[in-house]
Amino acid sequence: METVELIEKEEVINYHFVSVEKDKSLITKEKLERAVRLGNEFKGKTYITFMTDSGPKKIETTVWTLTDHYIQIKGSVAIPQKSLIDVSW
Repeated sequence: METVELIEKEEVINYHFVSVEKDKSLITKEKLERAVRLGNEFKGKTYITFMTDSGPKKIETTVWTLTDHYIQIKGSVAIPQKSLIDVSW
């Protein structure tokens, strides 16, 4: 896999999300729910790795909400679940 660039969470809006091949994604519903719980109950941060048209990017942030298709981070920024590669703590 390509090298993942760590960016500031405020930079996310500058990128265009693209879908990740299913076999390249490590995302599970349980991981996403844990990230939301970590953010809401414990104010903990999560590393989120996602695919953009300029390659994979990673941010460290709090996940505030989870919908059927997106995760939402600070500033009402939504990241499509189909672009997620991994979440970790």
